[in-house]
Amino acid sequence: MKNSRPFLGENCVTPGGPGRVLERWIWTLVQSTLFRWSPRPLHRWRTWLLRCFGATVAPAGRVVVYPTARIAYPRNLVLEDRAMIGPAVTIYNLGVVTLRYGANLSQGCHLCAGTHDFNRWDMPLVTGPITIGSNAWLAAEVFVGPSVEIGELSVVGARSVVMHDLPARMICVGCPCKPIKPRPEPLTSPSS
Repeated sequence: MKNSRPFLGENCVTPGGPGRVLERWIWTLVQSTLFRWSPRPLHRWRTWLLRCFGATVAPAGRVVVYPTARIAYPRNLVLEDRAMIGPAVTIYNLGVVTLRYGANLSQGCHLCAGTHDFNRWDMPLVTGPITIGSNAWLAAEVFVGPSVEIGELSVVGARSVVMHDLPARMICVGCPCKPIKPRPEPLTSPSS
């Protein structure tokens, strides 16, 4: 006897079709071997692999990507000069994720550029870009949701949950994350 009641996810489809699924499988294999097993200092190697799968990455040797980082779709990743993806960072980039000049993601950050429309039974995918501004720093284990822009030179405190845009040059913390005070201009390192 067939149940006639609707259920969440009924008639849902895999976005992107078979070509995208195959690309994801191949990338998953490469990421779990050649990428993950590479020694920590081989940032050029990992950025080269990301480029091979469609990522837009600044010149070799000027971007840092740790081997334990997990990136779902390289083709939806933009890394500008001096950007850094730290250890155990997850970038679930169903939408485009951009790290501007000098943006820094500390260990365990999770950027998720997609969600589902829970107002429909088939729960279709909804994506939105994430942009981390120039020289912004996300401390350990920050979560950033879809359609969020974090302003330049902002600092986001550890374990914050960011679901809305954050202004430039502010220190922001909490769940939900909110600006609490201005960030002063960083000091120049003393010369040796």
